[in-house]
Amino acid sequence: MANKDAAHSDLVFGLDDKPSFSVSTFAALQHVLASFIGIITPTLIVGGVLGLGSEVPYLVSMALIVSGIGTFIQARRFGPVGSGLLCVQGTSFAFLSSILAAGFIVKGNGGGPDEILSTIFGVCFLAAFVEIFLSRFIEKLKRIITPVVTGTIITLIGLSLIKVSMTDIAGGFGAPDLGAPVNLALAGLVLITIVIFNRFQLHMLRLSAVIIGLSVGFIVAWSIGKVDFSSLSNVSLIAIPVPFKYGFNFDFAAFLPIAIIYLITALETTGDLTANSMVSKQPVKGPVYIRRIKGGVLADGVNSAIASTLNSLPMTTFSQNNGVIQLTGVASRHVAVFIAGILVLLGLFPVIGGVLQQMPKPVLGGATLIMFGTVAMAGVKIIAEAGLNRRNMLITAISIGLGLGVASVPEVLSAMPKDLKNIIGSPLTIGALSAIILNFILPLKTDEASDSQTESNSLPAEDKTA
Repeated sequence: MANKDAAHSDLVFGLDDKPSFSVSTFAALQHVLASFIGIITPTLIVGGVLGLGSEVPYLVSMALIVSGIGTFIQARRFGPVGSGLLCVQGTSFAFLSSILAAGFIVKGNGGGPDEILSTIFGVCFLAAFVEIFLSRFIEKLKRIITPVVTGTIITLIGLSLIKVSMTDIAGGFGAPDLGAPVNLALAGLVLITIVIFNRFQLHMLRLSAVIIGLSVGFIVAWSIGKVDFSSLSNVSLIAIPVPFKYGFNFDFAAFLPIAIIYLITALETTGDLTANSMVSKQPVKGPVYIRRIKGGVLADGVNSAIASTLNSLPMTTFSQNNGVIQLTGVASRHVAVFIAGILVLLGLFPVIGGVLQQMPKPVLGGATLIMFGTVAMAGVKIIAEAGLNRRNMLITAISIGLGLGVASVPEVLSAMPKDLKNIIGSPLTIGALSAIILNFILPLKTDEASDSQTESNSLPAEDKTA
């Protein structure tokens, strides 16, 4: 039954209400539908770009399982860990470029899939403690990582991933038919389908636009012989989580950019939890709110550490599920148990990951082009709302210029020592360090300070990279 507070709002079930089994299941399925592609796509991209082959079905299974575990922890709350809100935890797109860079460092040193994965998960595990530590001081972090810094880094993340999308649209790294018209047609079909469904008035169709686009592309690709399921016979029947299955390695050059992203996602999670509190009719200021934010960011870090332990990529709080709460009118955190159960159940069967692994690269590229472009535009929006004064434009111009510059012309660092080149050769690392340093050393004039404060206070809480 819904309580009186919920009855007097646009919510049918409030935060602590317990909907019936049927209502909870229906609401949970909608949350899973809205987040499913976001959970599995980073793993599919990493697996494809780094050539992880037969490991991908298992990695997809782990992504689903840890998302279920993380969602349960975030909503259930264990001591100081968790926000106690209905918010889905999923694999974060923000880490993609840094994780791919880490994989290429290992690959460049002659490492195979096991070495690549052991380094990625080892580095992500240790870097998660950056977010765990920062969760205790999240309110002070905003004074250091300002909107112009956050917006610049998010824009760089999106722009640096566009190359991955375009390569997939052409057919994928090393494809014999790279740039073939059929590949471009498949990608175009997916892109157009997503655009069409995104323009519908029905909220659920907009939330499902990406999964519908991918489904249409997959079916068409299958019908023209671009999908081969013969390898599914080699996929295990059940996926059992094995802690650090691939080992545990560390590389500082890979660690630094990932640690920086944990710092940024801590702030993004704050925005998402604030938006979630608003749609759930919970306070957005005061001690209860602060406790929720600290617990939610702490859970983000803890869940990312758990994800690395169980062989999955870092996690974050998904913002699209706030729209599902508004759509269904169900904000009950007890629904998270059903969401977690569905995700874990899906993750137990690697055949799901095996089928998704067969998705042709152009189909995936057509969807991720929009996703990554949206990430970049979210960063631009944050920069614009922070105020396009001379100081902020200078910080953004230099930082994005350096980041895209080293990505486009890596030879510029050819005379650098190898370890230093690996660190500052990452577009994200050099761009982020530039933005943070310039934000410290460039003086803020009175009129600029006034504009920045006004715009910062008006930032929408739901701005999110993925």
